Amino acid sequence: MIIIDYTDRRPIYEQIVERFQSLVLCGVLEKDAPLPSVRNLAMELSINPNTIQRAYTELERRGVIYAVKGKGNFVADMQAARALREKEVKEEAGRLVHKAKEAGMTKEELNGLLDSLWQDNKTGASKQGVGGEADD
Repeated sequence: MIIIDYTDRRPIYEQIVERFQSLVLCGVLEKDAPLPSVRNLAMELSINPNTIQRAYTELERRGVIYAVKGKGNFVADMQAARALREKEVKEEAGRLVHKAKEAGMTKEELNGLLDSLWQDNKTGASKQGVGGEADD
């Protein structure tokens, strides 16, 4: 379910946050589904439980999961996670448009590039480590 890429420069907890968020957004983890305990996931991934706890804390802060005292962590409503991801994508797209304009690209050139990248991703070129991320 969660794959850690040790060649990735990002901290492990950030990778865990991204993977869980992607699993929620793709519908692999449904609303109110229980997450593995901190201890079990730490043992499964052979990493420090504090790293898992940090990831779970960040996921909770983002509204992707919620904690029930004595019961564990559960997947929150996907709409909150989807809204957060859409906001992040819009911000990143704004930065991309700004860079493209600075580079002298036309709107048509940028659209063509995005269309090409979208098609490449749909053909299974997802590098996120989470299956089924590419969708229309």
